[in-house]
Amino acid sequence: MRFSFPRVTASVCLMAIFGLLAVAQQSLTVAKLVEAVKSSIQLKNQDKDVAGYLAKVKMSERLSPNVVEELQAAGAGPKTVAALSLLVSQSATLNPAPPKMVITTPQATGPREPSESEKKQVLQEARTFALSYVKSLPDFLCLQVTRRSVDMHFQIGSEGSWTPEDRIVEKLTFFDHKENYELNQRNDESLIGKSWETLGGSISRGEWATLLAEVFEPATNTDFHWLRWGTLRGQLTHVYQYRVEQQNSQETISYQNEQRITAGFHGLVYIQKGTNAILRITITPDIPASFPVQDVDQTVDYDYQKIGTETFLLPLRSQVQMRDGHVASRNEIEWRQYRKYSADTSITYDAAADVPLSEDKTKEQPANQTGPGK
Repeated sequence: MRFSFPRVTASVCLMAIFGLLAVAQQSLTVAKLVEAVKSSIQLKNQDKDVAGYLAKVKMSERLSPNVVEELQAAGAGPKTVAALSLLVSQSATLNPAPPKMVITTPQATGPREPSESEKKQVLQEARTFALSYVKSLPDFLCLQVTRRSVDMHFQIGSEGSWTPEDRIVEKLTFFDHKENYELNQRNDESLIGKSWETLGGSISRGEWATLLAEVFEPATNTDFHWLRWGTLRGQLTHVYQYRVEQQNSQETISYQNEQRITAGFHGLVYIQKGTNAILRITITPDIPASFPVQDVDQTVDYDYQKIGTETFLLPLRSQVQMRDGHVASRNEIEWRQYRKYSADTSITYDAAADVPLSEDKTKEQPANQTGPGK
């Protein structure tokens, strides 16, 4: 006979945190919800248990995406974040929470928070980097490998049960500051001469300079706020929260080539301390509930790569996830074999030698506990 006391304890703690509100379908204010989720984080309750209780909660006030992002920054797990995102949609027509409510993210011991002037300087240098990014790159070519997966019975609030669908290989040529994609193969089938529009399924474009330019272009009027410190691939980063309103956005989402919208979007941008280069950006479009495609989320990671004898900051990996009803898709994109462009440069794909990038390479680590500024 085996006993699982930690699991029982977690359930009891959750009942204490959420009380009978979730079970009885009573309503929670935003402040009470934040307090409950933060308590569950401190008590290290299991992510799926917290998400399960949140699935039974009704909101008495509008829950904003900003609150979800800050709870995610405070340590909320992926299932909890997904359940909170659903509450955002469900509470969209309710009155907003009182303006005096302030959500703070607990700061671990580490680098001090930058001054307001330092935050502005970091942001300005990151903007300069983003807007000059394309002009700084040499002519090159590389392979873009996209692994697509699908969950035909996706449950909102879950991590998904993903079945591999296909692997698409494209040759990306960057010449005269413009990018061009050529299909190479899908699984083991040659697709040379065909366009990517013929593939069907979910496709994303614009992971290169298009995205960075749109977010940092002054005319976009992006709203930035310094959020916290983060660490990516051993590099200490400033993490800024940003939002682009719909009237200033160029973020388009199409459905079966029949419906198309332009949506505002928000996310996080990770800026390397010191160089103020951009190492990661996340994108979450603000999609109307009536549109078929929902829960679109994308993360693009940049890292230093060699082209010839020089080193440049280039896209490393991107993940895109979206949902149509209970059918969800996930694309994992990696860029390989960067080569300096010349008329006789060739590049080939070897499936046997292609190993997907380890998740540890792109996972965020705790902020440097002994970093500069202490």
